Amino acid sequence: MMDEKPGKPETASSERLPRPERLPEPWLRGTHAELAPVVRAVLHSLEMAREDIQKWSGGLDDAAMLEKPFGLPSPASQLQHIAGSLDRFMTYAEGRALSTEQLSAVAAEKNSPSGKDAALREFVERIEAAERWLATRQPLPLESQLKIGRKGLPTTVGGLLVHMAEHTQRHVGQAITTMKIVTATRA
Repeated sequence: MMDEKPGKPETASSERLPRPERLPEPWLRGTHAELAPVVRAVLHSLEMAREDIQKWSGGLDDAAMLEKPFGLPSPASQLQHIAGSLDRFMTYAEGRALSTEQLSAVAAEKNSPSGKDAALREFVERIEAAERWLATRQPLPLESQLKIGRKGLPTTVGGLLVHMAEHTQRHVGQAITTMKIVTATRA
């Protein structure tokens, strides 16, 4: 992202993270070489998502994280959706159906959390849980068939993992774009 100056990290969760502007993107760091390529790529995608949110949310306050410019979902609600989706993806990848609690959480994702710290904390915790889950389930049976959702749509574990990465990146991009709009309209 060119010539833009992101805010500085402000939360305890983001203080654990390296300064992303000083590092190459996760996939260029040579990490997770011991893992299967698909799993490694998903881990790198999750790491990049966490670092990008840290970078772009640093200068925002609670009100900015809850703002819905032009009717867009707030940055906080995007982070909440990512967190909930990661939980659901892991459940599906294990061949299990969603619990009643997980189904109830889907509806709650439309309501933003109480503020910036809560949204970032939940986002980081779920990213870290997904990273641990991926790293401890080696080798994942990537060709194993799965049924997803209420309709039982077919996919494979590998297809689900790739979607986990792309879905996370899509919503991170939407959150960052909304953060930039909020910042620009406040200037």
